[in-house]
Amino acid sequence: MNIIISNSDPRPIYEQVGEAIRAAVISGELGPGEALPSIRGLAKDLRISVITTKRAFEELEREGYISTVPGKGSFVAETGTGLLRERRLSEIEEHLQTALTLGRSCGLEGPEIEKMLKNLYEEDI
Repeated sequence: MNIIISNSDPRPIYEQVGEAIRAAVISGELGPGEALPSIRGLAKDLRISVITTKRAFEELEREGYISTVPGKGSFVAETGTGLLRERRLSEIEEHLQTALTLGRSCGLEGPEIEKMLKNLYEEDI
């Protein structure tokens, strides 16, 4: 698992760490029951605060991505990655619906909105 922290990213570091782990779980790079690095070890590897790493892990646990066993560490939750992926797809649909509503309020038609999304996607590659 490769976690990249960017100081130019406007998101807090704990969110960047959490997003990297979420992506690894959803993509299947990290499978159910797989052990995560220790909070201290990950903090050391990323050269960030243990408190920051702990906050990322706490959020991931609250969201159902990981489970923590005291004295043993943190593991990818056994809940199916399909369920987690469905949650993310639902979030994407909500954001796209908001974009569609905004586009229509500006007089844009479907093909124009689709072209904007395609351009954003290509810029991100």
